[in-house]
This record gives sequence, structure tokens and C-alpha cells, in this order.
Amino acid sequence: MAKRGKRYRQLLELYDKQQLYSVPEALDLVKKLATAKFDESVDVAIVLGVDPRKSDQRVRGTVLLPYGTGRQPVVAVVAKGEKAREAEEAGADYVGAEDLIDRIEKGWKDFDYLIATPDMMRSLSRLGRKLGPLMPSPRSGTVTNEVGEVVRQIKSGRLDFRTDPQGVVHAVIGKVSFPKEHLLENFKALLDAILKSRPATQRGQYIKSITFSPTMGPGVKVDVQKALQLVR
Repeated sequence: MAKRGKRYRQLLELYDKQQLYSVPEALDLVKKLATAKFDESVDVAIVLGVDPRKSDQRVRGTVLLPYGTGRQPVVAVVAKGEKAREAEEAGADYVGAEDLIDRIEKGWKDFDYLIATPDMMRSLSRLGRKLGPLMPSPRSGTVTNEVGEVVRQIKSGRLDFRTDPQGVVHAVIGKVSFPKEHLLENFKALLDAILKSRPATQRGQYIKSITFSPTMGPGVKVDVQKALQLVR
């Protein structure tokens, strides 16, 4: 286990790391534990009772956070003609066709989201290995003719989530500077979306644990049953 610094160890003394807290209590603690010299993010780790080795138990989806994440994601769009103009008007940071594909092929990936119209996917498909999870897909809504609407959603707080190889969903629900009420509403939206994405083949406890943490601070364990009551 990595050795923790003095500041981190001091933060651990401010609360009981083994206690399960209600969501409001956990958010209060996260704000208290955020002592870095920048506006830290509020990170959430939700462990799901799925087998991520099975394709039909991998959880992924999108949710529009009511108050956004506190940062403006960089959006690139691969489109031509009217769809390219639509993307630009919606606020896309980079818009192009073959020129943008060539740029990506040479190693450029300074964006958080990549959207493409269906007619551009044949040219873009060869970059699947290079793009990895950034590759546009119909399932995530990033292969679409509604490029303007998708760009606006992403810019206004859309969050994509998916399980990692250990069956954990990692997400950011805002900044510690957000009012607690805004963080709470963002978390409720995320949790509700994950519950609705429960695989039909999953058995047993679905939400196994929830942990909040500031970017540079320790984790705070959340009482799962109390958290679920917020969205029922």
C-alpha cells in the first residue's frame, strides 16, 4: 500500500473511515476534507454486484446532471456540410471531416467526447483501437445525426458512465464549491440512471457500496440503503 502524506493522514483523523454516512453527511465531510489549493471535484465510486467479464452485465449509460460537473468538456465532431455547421452553432470545440480524422490518426486526442454522424463512421472506424473508449458508438449516443442536440447536452452537464473491469462506476458529480443541495441532486440523478441500467441477468445485491471523495482526499463510505431511499 502506498505511503500517505502528512496532510492525507491528518484528514483521516477528522472522521471515522469505517462508518457508513448518509448522503448529506458524506457530502458535508467531503467538503471538509477538500483542503487542496484548487476547487476539487466530488468523486463517486459505486461498486456494482455484476460480473464485468460477461458482456450482458456491463453497465453503461448517460445521464444529464441537473447542475453539471463544474467543468466544460471539450467536444469534437466528425461531420460534413449542414451537420458540421449545426455542431459549430451548438458549441462544439472542434469540427471537421477527413481532416479531423487524419489529425486523430496522427495521435491528436485533446478532447473529452467525440461525436460522429453515421455517414462518417466508415472512415472513422479504422481508428477504433487508437481511440479506445473515446470511439463514437450508437449505444452511447455519439453516433447520431442529431449532433447539435448531443453537443448541447454534453456542454450542459451530460455524464457518460460505465463499469470498469472490476465492476465499479467512477463519476464526478460536481465541485466542492457547489452548494450541497446541487451535489445531492446530481448524485440522485446519477444513482437513478445506474439503477435503471441494471442488467436483466444480474442477480443478488446490485449496489454493493458507494464512496464519496474529494479529488485529493480520502474516501467517505455511504450507507447504501439510505442512499437508495433518495430515489425510491
